[in-house]
Amino acid sequence: PLCRGLMTSQEARTVLDMTERATPVPNGPPDIEGFSPLPSHVPETFSAKLSRKFGENPFVPVGCLVTAGVLTYGLISFKQGKTRQSQLLMRARILSQGFTVVAILVGVVAAAMKPRH
Repeated sequence: PLCRGLMTSQEARTVLDMTERATPVPNGPPDIEGFSPLPSHVPETFSAKLSRKFGENPFVPVGCLVTAGVLTYGLISFKQGKTRQSQLLMRARILSQGFTVVAILVGVVAAAMKPRH
C-alpha cells in the first residue's frame, strides 16, 4: 500500500488525460465592447488632482481646512488655560466636522445622480 496523499500511476494517467482534454485558456483579456482593461489616461499629479477635486466639490477641502484651523486654535487656547474659549472652539470644531461630512455626502449623491457619458 502507498502512503496517503500519493497518486497511483493509473490516477496520474487519468489526471494527465483530463488536462489534455481541457479547453485551452484564451490569451489576453476578453473583448468587451466599450471597455478597455488598460488605463487610457495618464496619471494625475497631486496638484492636478487637488484642483480637479476642489472644482468638483469645493466645500470638502474648505471644511477640512476650517476644521483643522478651529482644532489648532482650540488646542492652543487649552494650552494657554483659556478653558471657556477652548470649549467653544471644540464645539465649533464639531460643527465644522459635521459640515464637512454633509458636504462629502452631498458630493457622493451628486456624483451618483450625474449621468455617465
